[in-house]
Amino acid sequence: MFRSALRATLFALPLVVAGPAFAHNGVDHSKDAETSTPAEAHAETKIGDLTITGAFTRATLPKAPVGGGYFTVQNSGDADDRLISVSSPVANEGQIHEMAMVGDVMKMQQLSDGLVIPAGETVELKPGGYHLMLMGLSEQLVEGETIPLTLTFETAGEITIDLPIAATAASGAPCHMSHE
Repeated sequence: MFRSALRATLFALPLVVAGPAFAHNGVDHSKDAETSTPAEAHAETKIGDLTITGAFTRATLPKAPVGGGYFTVQNSGDADDRLISVSSPVANEGQIHEMAMVGDVMKMQQLSDGLVIPAGETVELKPGGYHLMLMGLSEQLVEGETIPLTLTFETAGEITIDLPIAATAASGAPCHMSHE
């Protein structure tokens, strides 16, 4: 009996290991290799000494009034820069926010002076940390589409990027975007 159970376990083990080879957190990335490349999922945009990667927003429900925006910006220069404003034609207003502990409570607050991008460092705008808020959305943000987002930096200047729209609970840039 023990030998039969051991044999069955050894037979099933390769199937378990080989099956979801790319799965984690319930997400199967085995099809990602067929539909996108790492370069598509992590497209980068450069302006001055700044490199912007991993930009995305999350899909919203119909008539949702706000959306978020996330990306990573690396400053390879010798001087600090500052993200001073954001805007999109699909929102009445764009704001730069942070999540911060106020006493024992986590609160979201606008950074009215913008977000410093220190020289030689990388700043990540992500869910639960620094992020963008797109207030007064004029349309639903639909997964798989993109929206234009204009970023204005104090030194580097202004740049408009296509912000891919990921799933409603996404924590990173979508991997299934196609670039036409």
